[in-house]
Amino acid sequence: MEIFPMLFVISAFLFSILSTSTTGIQDITTISLRVSIKDGGSTLVSAGGSFELGFFSPGSSKSRYVGIWYKDISPQKLVWVCNKETPLTDHSGALNLTSQGVLVLFTGKHSIVWSSSNKTSSTSNPVAQLLDSGNFVVKDGSNEDSKILWQSFDYPSDTLLPGMKIGWDLKSGLNRFLSSWKGAEDPAPGQFSFSIDRSGYPQLVLMNGSIPHFRLGSWNGLGFTGSPQLRSQNQFFKLDFVSNENEVYYKYELLSTSVESRLVLNRSGDLQRFMWSGTTNINRVIYSAPVDHCDAYNFCGAFALCSIDSPHLCACLQGFAPNSLQKSCHRKTPLSCNEYKDGFKKFTRVKLPDTTLSWFDLTMTLGECEQTCLKNCSCTAYANSDAREGGTGCLLWFGELNDIHEFDTGGQDLFVKLGDIKTNKRSSMKKQVAIIVSFGLFVMGVLILGLVFYIRKKKSRVNKKYIHGNIEGGNDDMELLKFDLCTISRATDDFSDNYKLGEGGFGPVYKGTLKEGEDMAVKRLSKCSGQGIKEFMNEVMLIAKLQHRNLVKLLGCCVEGDEKMLIYEYMPNRSLDYFIFEDTRKKVLGWAQRSNIIGGIARGLLYLHQDSRLRIIHRDLKTGNVLLDKDMNPKISDFGTARAFGGDQTEENTKTVVGTYGYMSPEYMVDGLFSIKSDVYSFGVMVLEIVSGKKNRGYIHPDHQLNLLGHAWTLWTEGRPLEVIDKQLGQSCALSEVSRCIHIALLCMQQQPEDRPHMATVVLMLGGEGSLPVPKQPGFFTERNPFEAENSSSSKLESHSINDMSITELEAR
Repeated sequence: MEIFPMLFVISAFLFSILSTSTTGIQDITTISLRVSIKDGGSTLVSAGGSFELGFFSPGSSKSRYVGIWYKDISPQKLVWVCNKETPLTDHSGALNLTSQGVLVLFTGKHSIVWSSSNKTSSTSNPVAQLLDSGNFVVKDGSNEDSKILWQSFDYPSDTLLPGMKIGWDLKSGLNRFLSSWKGAEDPAPGQFSFSIDRSGYPQLVLMNGSIPHFRLGSWNGLGFTGSPQLRSQNQFFKLDFVSNENEVYYKYELLSTSVESRLVLNRSGDLQRFMWSGTTNINRVIYSAPVDHCDAYNFCGAFALCSIDSPHLCACLQGFAPNSLQKSCHRKTPLSCNEYKDGFKKFTRVKLPDTTLSWFDLTMTLGECEQTCLKNCSCTAYANSDAREGGTGCLLWFGELNDIHEFDTGGQDLFVKLGDIKTNKRSSMKKQVAIIVSFGLFVMGVLILGLVFYIRKKKSRVNKKYIHGNIEGGNDDMELLKFDLCTISRATDDFSDNYKLGEGGFGPVYKGTLKEGEDMAVKRLSKCSGQGIKEFMNEVMLIAKLQHRNLVKLLGCCVEGDEKMLIYEYMPNRSLDYFIFEDTRKKVLGWAQRSNIIGGIARGLLYLHQDSRLRIIHRDLKTGNVLLDKDMNPKISDFGTARAFGGDQTEENTKTVVGTYGYMSPEYMVDGLFSIKSDVYSFGVMVLEIVSGKKNRGYIHPDHQLNLLGHAWTLWTEGRPLEVIDKQLGQSCALSEVSRCIHIALLCMQQQPEDRPHMATVVLMLGGEGSLPVPKQPGFFTERNPFEAENSSSSKLESHSINDMSITELEAR
């Protein structure tokens, strides 16, 4: 039950008659507010609960908005913006309520910049209230149970609060949806939106403009088929989905009064659910989507299944084959359109396909659903609309089946129609008889081939020892798909120098092109390399388990005789250091691209540290190990020196330090102690290099001998941090965003590991606008490092870098 909300309308007085505005409101009589909401004042309207309403400016912007935020949370967390597309330009604004029950936002000259809608009849006693739920409402003040005339919950910004609906009011035509901010300091609707698609069976879809970005899927009574981890009810909140003739909506309610929660659509197109305790106010991300490649809309194309556990991610559904010219699949056997011949193949634990081209009947049984699909030649699949025990309801698909994702747990059963499957079952009985008759002859053949089989098996064991094994630091066994040497040789023109991309300590890297036209990068272990076998094994076993849009995808490997190769997706724009440190090429990277690269690296690193099946420490993060795809999106590469932690392990000590000077953290270089905070340090160095366009190690300044880190720290302590910005950026960058990135970089590079933030916090800081903690002194901010001595034989540094693959090793003697 809500605490009595604060009323902030009391008595009416005649205001000057305003000219007709774009809202169509004329001869407005305003009602003054008990608590004045005039910009420039110090008083805010506050509900008895957790929220406040007032004027604000995001970040360093001078634009003024009316919004709602959490009262007791710092930094400020905005949940609703009133005039998000029409900001005030000064502090002269005022928010008032008309006698017709319309909220009006005025400038100092009494011009209307925003007004609420009120399609109902006017009321004699309108009041405005900020409820404990964070809902700003206008209603008839004659009695407590009066009808709401207007509410902010009907016009969401980027945040969904408990009790707020996403979806349609079918009577009024109102569509409630989330939209991302346009910029860090601009709350106008951005490129991403989150809404309910009613084209077929209702489903939740995250859109990038007019293109689907991620599909949470349809509701099956237990949750959404695209996110099985979001169950309808847990100990903290309950999900609710309603679809009837009056409305279609999704909302959630908190079950515990000890926690707060909100769902946010950020500027990167990610949905994040935050939860925190009212006593600690520590924000924690408990849900984030999309997470990996399989979450990307229709990543594998039509009639294909995406599975994170599959080395190639994508595979055609049984009964379908790959198309040669595009990423999708086609039927091996056409449908006969005969209910006595066609049948169904059952697929379990899947995200149901896109329901845009679907039909549904919520009263049918599953058996009736099957028969309906069999009798319709255009029907391609069916499923239960209600997956609860004893649930009914029928979902039919027509045309292509798109965006199917296989899960380890959860998901739903999908029945896909195949041609002549019943005829094939009958013919299989005849085949079994023929097999029995032929068995005697086959035994003779087996005896003859026995010796050949034995030899091949022995050889296979020798080869497979390089592709079977355990992840270093973990214990998950797996086998990776192999390419044959002939295919790789043909794709690289017999490893021609014209196809060579570069060479490092591991060996050369070539560009290859398969017959289907797919480009790839072939990382070939040098036959004379004495230190590559272990790294090869580690990289094969490790990266095959990792699937994320900001990690380079491993396509497979080749192990034949002395040849050992890794096959990666090809990155046409090479590595980040190829651009960022060269004066001509760095012009390609404006601030928007650099900001996107920083965010992508952070999300990829967060996946390694927190969201992957094992906790992964990369140990050699640097700009040379960040590759760029055709759209300049970053992908972390080179996992030859990575380590995987299992269980509750957080750190480890090593006698062999691997990495690259300038990026290694102090505790790792000096003591061999590495943890996820070692990677955080390396990330901070990269952010500083991306912002400045300069290398940390080898940085030259006419006034001192400090490295780039030391230079940035000196400028920070002197209050001049922006002087480190790359001059090539010119006026194209938002100084507040760049300054925030420098601040975050210094936090990541602090001397003590416990002072550095986790990557989950870094991602939030990059996407937020609130205040940041003051950084402490960084580690290694001088040019000299503890391993450099007068006697050069005391240490050995081997550093090998090529355009898109690298391995570096430091061995202390």
